[in-house]
Amino acid sequence: MQMAQVPALSPDGTGRPIDLDAARALLAPLSAQERLSWAQSTFGAGFALTTSFGIQSAVLLHMASELTANIGRPVTVIWVDTGYLPPETYQYAERLVQQLQLQLVVAQSAMSPARMEALHGRLWETDQLGDLELYHRIRKVEPLDRALTDLAVTCWASGVRGSQTDHRKAMEPLDAVRQRWSLRPLLSWSKRDIYYYMEEHKLPQHPLFEQGYSTVGDWHSSAPDLGDVSGRATRFGGLQQECGIHLPGLMGEGI
Repeated sequence: MQMAQVPALSPDGTGRPIDLDAARALLAPLSAQERLSWAQSTFGAGFALTTSFGIQSAVLLHMASELTANIGRPVTVIWVDTGYLPPETYQYAERLVQQLQLQLVVAQSAMSPARMEALHGRLWETDQLGDLELYHRIRKVEPLDRALTDLAVTCWASGVRGSQTDHRKAMEPLDAVRQRWSLRPLLSWSKRDIYYYMEEHKLPQHPLFEQGYSTVGDWHSSAPDLGDVSGRATRFGGLQQECGIHLPGLMGEGI
């Protein structure tokens, strides 16, 4: 059987290609913390985390702070700031950065919100999927990919969980995403796992959690859970579940 290697993707920290089948088999039984340690050991300075400072973000960020303490140098955390986040998210981000002593890199679009609206209008208000995809490309996907390139990141970890969207149900602990390796330490975690971890480590909740939000992104595309509509179904006006960051290619380009 041919090993699942992807030569076009970045190698490990020693220049060797990643055997995807072997890596997945190794990662499957590991805890979230052990998966993070594997990635840091395998990719070295080429490893980073991404965060949205959303409802459940504190868990992975706390693990990153513990990993930093163990290895003696900070693990880079990349935050895609769209410029449209709720005030509560900016306040929460500031609190977690200070509490966990994170080495934060803020990724933002080269196009300001005002310029984007002048050229394209308020893309989230048209109820057109193509406009929403353009919005996400400008404000999220391209800024993240540029930051990953500038920081020479070869593997990035995120806090996605398999129960969040249909796309995420099919994810593996390690996948190829836009020519880089993407690690999912919390992929099999439940909401209960998240809650108990935050309680155990006395991590603060996002301010919007008490207002009924189980997920939060931009202020104009997020809503509290209501009746049968909950989780990612509350995002993006119901037009889509993914913003494109975790998809293998840019939306509108073969996706």
